[in-house]
Amino acid sequence: MKIEKKQIKNALSAVKMPEGDKSIWESGVVKNIQIFSTEIILDLEINNPTLQYKKRVEVDCMKIIHDKIYDKIDVKVNFTIVKHEEKVIQIKGNPIPEVKNIIAISSGKGGVGKSTITANLAVALADLGKKVGVVDADIYGPSMHIMFDLKDAVPQSVNIDGKSKIKPLENYGVKLLSIGFFAQAQQAVVWRGPMASKALNQLIWDSHWGELDYLLIDLPPGTGDIHLSLVQSIPLTGAIVVSTPQTIALADARKGVNMFKMESINVPVLGIIENMAYFTPGELPNNKYYIFGKEGAKELAEQMNLELLAEIPLVQSIRAAADIGRPAVLQGSTEVAIALTNLAKKVIDNIEKRNIDLPETKAVQTTHSKGCSTN
Repeated sequence: MKIEKKQIKNALSAVKMPEGDKSIWESGVVKNIQIFSTEIILDLEINNPTLQYKKRVEVDCMKIIHDKIYDKIDVKVNFTIVKHEEKVIQIKGNPIPEVKNIIAISSGKGGVGKSTITANLAVALADLGKKVGVVDADIYGPSMHIMFDLKDAVPQSVNIDGKSKIKPLENYGVKLLSIGFFAQAQQAVVWRGPMASKALNQLIWDSHWGELDYLLIDLPPGTGDIHLSLVQSIPLTGAIVVSTPQTIALADARKGVNMFKMESINVPVLGIIENMAYFTPGELPNNKYYIFGKEGAKELAEQMNLELLAEIPLVQSIRAAADIGRPAVLQGSTEVAIALTNLAKKVIDNIEKRNIDLPETKAVQTTHSKGCSTN
């Protein structure tokens, strides 16, 4: 049977690309067609390197050719990955003296273990020899002071160049400031957005952090005033989003990622962490039970072209360690401790790669309501 290129063109014109309304042919990804007696070879150029994406395109091409042209011929699809020119991401805000990298830890919704991950990541980074600080920016539900066994401690002031600054408390090699140090244990923090944002700015700017490799900021869940104030006031190196594999949590995690990708915010997302990925009972260490679903965050990361930084299991020791103020990463050679240490190593690598592509920190420009910018 003689097959013409026009037939293949017409067939591929009937198949939509996974990410849009254009057909495979109209999108221009087909760069070459070779027709042999027993085989058709398609050369495609795409910008999505994920296996899931390539497999879908390959299957769609094979199916339409078999359905529309000839079902006995072999179809081979070769992929070349091309990179689009990415928009240069400007780091916004004024730099904090002696702080090299500022990382926001975010979650779309509460209850996914964001603060627990932040505490363990900070301690893991410190154990790897890095100088680390943490700001508990979860103004309405601070918990870091408990996780670091500092719930009864009170920060002191220190004189720096004639100015009084808050001296962060320190434990496990990590410097920490939290609104929990300044609020009574039974007192609810009921503040409007501007007041909460002001309190966050005081924790960051009215404190003497000293030299830090990484300052982690544990954000409140969701998206709101505090998030916006943060990205406008300090130079975020990047953001990490924490989620469980549950569909509901992933829907909110997607919103969190999209917030950082907004043109007006434009903070690079370093990756996604899947917390509570699976449950392994102590008496059955080789068994995995996917209570909240399986690999949901992994699929989200692939869809959004992000890296899955870690899959942290749901085990009782993490909860127990947080309650007594000793992060689980300090448990030595346990599965959880190893996973958290590997997470820290991956975060270090990703930040180093990110910093190669980013320009130097620049002061943010503020804009009046009439649209006139000032320096």
